[in-house]
Amino acid sequence: MSERTRAVYAISVAAEMAELQIQNLRVYERRGLLDPARTPGGTRLYSLADVERLIRIRELLADGLNLAGIGHVLALEDEVSRLRADNVRLRARRPAE
Repeated sequence: MSERTRAVYAISVAAEMAELQIQNLRVYERRGLLDPARTPGGTRLYSLADVERLIRIRELLADGLNLAGIGHVLALEDEVSRLRADNVRLRARRPAE
């Protein structure tokens, strides 16, 4: 697990880092826009990657997108990232020309 994906921030800290209200983070989770880790007791824990995603959500909201649209944009951005990583792996496996 990388430092970027290790869930260490409480909801109040993540909300402050992303400059959002705590209740908004709960709404975004209910809408499937992010999925923070949970302690055995059920407390949400956010990673730096989650905070970055929250900031991206905030930016898209400022651009006028609704939550449904943001969900589509985030899914497409995730797919592009996955495809780029696959491309890098495939190029590394290709024999030198």
